Amino acid sequence: MDNKPGAGTATPSTPADAAAVSAGRRGLMLALATLGFAVNFWAWALLSPLGPRFKDILDLTAFEQSLLVAVPVVVGSLGRIPVGALTDRYGGRVMFPVVSLVTVVPVLFIGLVGHSSLAALLIGGFFLGIGGTAFAIGVPFVNAWFPPAHRGLATGIFGVGMGGTAISALTTVNLVNDHGTATPFVLTAVVLAVYALLAALLLRDAPGRTMPSGSLGRRLATTARLPITVQASALYAVAFGGFVAFSVYLPVYLQTAYGLEPADAANRMAGFVLLAVLMRPTGGWLSDRLGPVRVLTLSLGVVSVTALMQSFTPPLAPLGTIAFLTMAAALGAGSGATFGLVALAAPADKVGSVTGIVGAAGGLGGFIPPLIMGAVYGLTDSYAIGLVLLALTAVAAAALAVTTVRQGLADRTA
Repeated sequence: MDNKPGAGTATPSTPADAAAVSAGRRGLMLALATLGFAVNFWAWALLSPLGPRFKDILDLTAFEQSLLVAVPVVVGSLGRIPVGALTDRYGGRVMFPVVSLVTVVPVLFIGLVGHSSLAALLIGGFFLGIGGTAFAIGVPFVNAWFPPAHRGLATGIFGVGMGGTAISALTTVNLVNDHGTATPFVLTAVVLAVYALLAALLLRDAPGRTMPSGSLGRRLATTARLPITVQASALYAVAFGGFVAFSVYLPVYLQTAYGLEPADAANRMAGFVLLAVLMRPTGGWLSDRLGPVRVLTLSLGVVSVTALMQSFTPPLAPLGTIAFLTMAAALGAGSGATFGLVALAAPADKVGSVTGIVGAAGGLGGFIPPLIMGAVYGLTDSYAIGLVLLALTAVAAAALAVTTVRQGLADRTA
């Protein structure tokens, strides 16, 4: 792979820089970035578990409840675009503490005074979305610390931080029931503040980090036109968007299609999410060894086969369970491989900007499948057509990877 300037995030540019970057230091930076990602995603996901509670207390309609949960997700997804570009300019050492501290404000607002009305919750939820932008800080930060041969694994390990949403799912409701509404918010705010202090003291940007030139708007416009931005956005919208969609919609699907109790459906959804999270670094690791195109093609092929298999609504034990868990593994590996691709193909001074746009595409991509699945079920009383459409979309994404994306990488190494 081309390691000339502009062929990826910069590696140390002098012998002194190279000597300074020990494996232990890289590991520490990766651990701190992953922790920051997890903590901010924990905060970002605080409202979702409490949606039913606020619905009952505030007498919300189903649409208002959905809006309450959706606002932080949309803001967190779109906010990655400017935050990624700012990370290119100022580095993760500045951006991780800043975003963590800014996120403390809406967390405390909601927990202490902003949970008594829908308007206050929507305002708090809007700014809570800032926590979801941490992903666009960590990818360029981690990328810069690792050589090209290890960037896929490193960004995949960083991606495990998305499990911070699981912390929220597992603790928020219990903390509210046992200790009151403010408790999970105050606890999360304290953790965010501690992390911000830790990051300010210990985080360092990689030696030789490439600094961008030009205004923020001009750099974003240039980045949006890059082939790697367009291609990776399409791939991530399918891979990570599929993960987001099923992590939200799977309980509804299981209750409707198989008649499961809500608790059973939620537990099965948790297994889906956990497996996808664990497979993300595996996808990055395989990308380092086999190349991201091969991993993406295989992953998306598996998604298409399992979606088609599930369109027949097979018995949940064992075929349905096997189909969904296999799909989860493929979506996680594909998500990791997408940023293995970004690590190789994004220009050195635009990794954050590319990450922001691609990350936004992945987050927003998760909204489309549930809408389609719900609409299809309402019209046909079956999920079959929705799952077939998912299979066809995965096939189209795999075709993109094996043709256009493969050729683009080949041209870079020619």
